[in-house]
Amino acid sequence: MKLVIISGRSGSGKSIALHVLEDLGYFAIDNLPIGLLSQLPSNLPDSNPMVAVSIDARNIVTDPQGVQPHIEKLKSEGYDPQIIYLDSDDGTLIDRFNATRRKHPLSSETVSLSEALAQEANLLELIAEQADLRVDTSNLSIYDLREIITQQLESASHQKNVAIQFQSFGFKRGTPKDCDFIFDVRCLPNPYWETHLRGFTGQDAPVIEFLEQDFSVRAMISDISGFMDKWLPSIIASSRSYITVGIGCTGGQHRSVFVADQLAEKFKHQHPQTLVRHRDLSLANKD
Repeated sequence: MKLVIISGRSGSGKSIALHVLEDLGYFAIDNLPIGLLSQLPSNLPDSNPMVAVSIDARNIVTDPQGVQPHIEKLKSEGYDPQIIYLDSDDGTLIDRFNATRRKHPLSSETVSLSEALAQEANLLELIAEQADLRVDTSNLSIYDLREIITQQLESASHQKNVAIQFQSFGFKRGTPKDCDFIFDVRCLPNPYWETHLRGFTGQDAPVIEFLEQDFSVRAMISDISGFMDKWLPSIIASSRSYITVGIGCTGGQHRSVFVADQLAEKFKHQHPQTLVRHRDLSLANKD
């Protein structure tokens, strides 16, 4: 049985993720009681070789043992559950609850929505730490989330192979939560201050030429590559199947885009499942 566990804070997209997995052929179970997790293999027919379940904080509140004993039991029986943890920044989650007028499962007359979100994060901390993939859905569309989950499942099916995603972003729109490593490239020359380059991006020839000729840019790319080359074997050995590397500049339009593209181009030769995503590239005119 191939088992995928979806977890995360309320409003982060667990139901959407479960529907994605259902579309991919998984037998989907929403809001599974934790006590039933380790019993799934003996209670599902062999006709369901792929199973996806969602677990939220309400289950953990009612089960004093938490999820850990059940995950350990599954592993001792030869199963290797893949854990996908979804989250968003507090502001986005609050906006989503206000838009849908839903009540947070942990909120009450004495517990505000903000307090409930903080409690939920604490309750889910252990499962978040064990996640094979953490996804910040604050700025993701349904289609983005589907692509990320699909890529994770494909990478997990290749032993000793790791999917690497280089994600560019702008610090002015916040630091992404789903990155395993973050490199700040704001110290590099900024094309924005070159009037004739301001309207271009890090994927356009004039900006590429401007950055390629600068020694510090080449040195930064070389140093990040060296770090990843050194530590990737250890990361792969620890059974990680998906690594997200954040590359941040001020606005996420020039330097971070160029550096992320260059790194992706370098690593995809040795790691074919290397991906690149530019979080803020399409937001240039939305400030």
